[in-house]
Amino acid sequence: MASQPIYQFNAELLDYRPKIWRRFQVANNITVARLGYILMSMFEMQASHLFCFDVPADMNFKEYMKNRLNEKDFEVLFNQEDDEFSEDNNRHYEIITEATMAYRSDEDEEALDATQHKIKDAVPYPRSQMNFNYDYGDDWNIRLVLEEIIVDKELPGKELPRVLAGEGYGIIEDCGGVPGLEDIAGAFKKKKGKQYEEYCEWLGCGELDLEAFDIDDVNIRLKKVPRIYTDIYEYRISPTQKSIDFLERKYKK
Repeated sequence: MASQPIYQFNAELLDYRPKIWRRFQVANNITVARLGYILMSMFEMQASHLFCFDVPADMNFKEYMKNRLNEKDFEVLFNQEDDEFSEDNNRHYEIITEATMAYRSDEDEEALDATQHKIKDAVPYPRSQMNFNYDYGDDWNIRLVLEEIIVDKELPGKELPRVLAGEGYGIIEDCGGVPGLEDIAGAFKKKKGKQYEEYCEWLGCGELDLEAFDIDDVNIRLKKVPRIYTDIYEYRISPTQKSIDFLERKYKK
């Protein structure tokens, strides 16, 4: 049974149209890092780049209290000048390594280790938001909203994580971010021209529908891919050939 409360998130890739999004559920006691591996699995990210989360903690608390207080009490609490409250307060989570620290400067906010913090502490309130940033070069950003906190003791824990709905394929690694993804989508819709031929050669396929979404396949992958990504990021263990075959979807052949 699902012994922990269930977090239901909506996640959307920012700045890309048509929308690429997922609605999914996870146990609330997983780490922030594992949430990252789950997102990478759902959005076709191959665990070849650094990632981080940013949580606007004060903004999330303010939005939570706005729905719990009457207007007068809300204004009294949040319109007073209080140095302890700032809507700019941000909590930054990443996996702490020499590589991640190399990207940081003295002016950056303190980094919290994503492997040591649970999502229930990072986003404790319904409607809380997070931003997931993957590949600091291509700069993929996914906005997460905690839609619901659910208690369902009848749901088998082995069913989590799971995707409930979504649209769109995901990203293409190292394509240049959202502008590159838009170029790829346009080329495969035309199915002709030099750019299309170059993308076909690079990606090794002649067909690619970036609006396609196979919920059954994503749920199959969520049972194995996050574990593989945990080994890569946290233990520096390279995938076995069996894992590589799974990542490359050879189970479909």
